[in-house]
Amino acid sequence: MTHTIIAPDEARTLVPELATSLNPNVWVHRFTEPARGWTLSIATHAEPGSLKLSLGGFRIAPVERTSSPGFTTDREAIALAIGMEEKVHWSRVIGVGGPLAQRQLSRIVGGKCVLAPTPDARVGQPHDAALLDFAIACFQEVEREAGIRLTTGQDLGHGLMHDGATQSLAYLNARYKGSVVADTSIPTGEGNYRILDGMLRASGVPLERAVVALIGCGHIGMHVIKRLRERGATILACESRAERRAELEAMGIRTFTPEQKHQLIAEPIDALVVNAAGGTLDRATVEACVANRRLAVVCGSENLALPDPSAQALFQRAGKSYAPTELGGMMGYLTAVEEYLAREAGVPFDIDTLLEAAKKLDEAGFQATERQRAGGFSESFEEAVTAIYG
Repeated sequence: MTHTIIAPDEARTLVPELATSLNPNVWVHRFTEPARGWTLSIATHAEPGSLKLSLGGFRIAPVERTSSPGFTTDREAIALAIGMEEKVHWSRVIGVGGPLAQRQLSRIVGGKCVLAPTPDARVGQPHDAALLDFAIACFQEVEREAGIRLTTGQDLGHGLMHDGATQSLAYLNARYKGSVVADTSIPTGEGNYRILDGMLRASGVPLERAVVALIGCGHIGMHVIKRLRERGATILACESRAERRAELEAMGIRTFTPEQKHQLIAEPIDALVVNAAGGTLDRATVEACVANRRLAVVCGSENLALPDPSAQALFQRAGKSYAPTELGGMMGYLTAVEEYLAREAGVPFDIDTLLEAAKKLDEAGFQATERQRAGGFSESFEEAVTAIYG
């Protein structure tokens, strides 16, 4: 395999928005396996030799991402690393985290690992073990050569391997100490639910009488749905998989296909929660949200949800509270780092501590939305959070 290092200056030419992000310095380690046709890019905000923890899931890029215009593993990893760094930032600002992470937040930075496989090596296909062995070798080389610590967790593209018995994350965890296996979807979904609850309360709409639309009903979305059903909210759901739509309809939830996304948004809804594979809040979708006079709140934890960051200002001008998905999705990274630090310290990992920590997002969602509304939406959600928490 070949190993190419892309320095921050070059990374900023690949993804120009990096230059104006919270931390404009990203190093990319690109590995290629020419005989197999695989490419893995590891983007990190950790300075070489710093021994910092680079947090971000290991994504085996799905076909819908690899086939999207302009896709490269370098660009995808950099863009996702920016989002991870924002999650780290907001967890510091609000003071959210498990007991171990709270003591080591200064050691943590954002990063991401993105692998483009061949069809025969995706998880569940004949060469999936070889693909994961390639990734492990790359992770180990980065730690050895760059002097940083990678921590990777659950992300897209994982599942049951070709042997019919082994989960891909378990395979990684057994062979690489930086791979964690906790189900990050549960705390992430809990964080989604908590911030949504707070934002709606500040908007004068208690969950018990709210109509909430969800786009993306995977593990995270289903946790949110479970919590909403407990509170008696009315739920509408947009989901690509027919079998999941059937499951939701059996629960009494009205469903929509991705092609009906704008139809969903035109419904009389109070909130929209996005947890799909990326790019959900394209400009046309944001404009559809703005056109819905009843819609008050948009949130979620989807990575790369907003392809055009300038469209975010449309929510603010329309008097709608938009909590960036990087803020709403922080509990996943905090779960991964808590498991890693527990293993490092030789103490038990308790996922319930993350569910308890997620409660802080309720108050953050409430206070930021309340401040936005009181100020006539002169501030963005992020500006409101920063003003409140300093």
